[in-house]
Amino acid sequence: MRFRILLLIAGTVAAGLGVRAVVGGPVGDALRDALYTAMVYLLVLLAAPRTRPVAVAGLALGVSFAVEFLQLTRIPPALRIVLGSTFNPPDLLWYAAGAAVCLLIHRRLRQAGTGPG
Repeated sequence: MRFRILLLIAGTVAAGLGVRAVVGGPVGDALRDALYTAMVYLLVLLAAPRTRPVAVAGLALGVSFAVEFLQLTRIPPALRIVLGSTFNPPDLLWYAAGAAVCLLIHRRLRQAGTGPG
């Protein structure tokens, strides 16, 4: 199970890099934000595969929101490379969209008996 999650994480990162290379502007930004939260969702699932989907989604969304709000503080320049440098309120919407899509997919996979937990 964890190997599948690792593959999904790698695919999500690759998708984010692909979006960065191909899709610009606000659409690319929105897709990358949703994929960022999807990656966090998968990392939570990797650490705790039996966690209920709604809890994983909440945690992933909370981490994504926390990172965005950290951009309002005076974080060190080295961390800005990882966490970003500019607070952008619409990003919060796209984080929520990413968490919602992951939640729906996770629930469907569990109902079908092919997902974690």
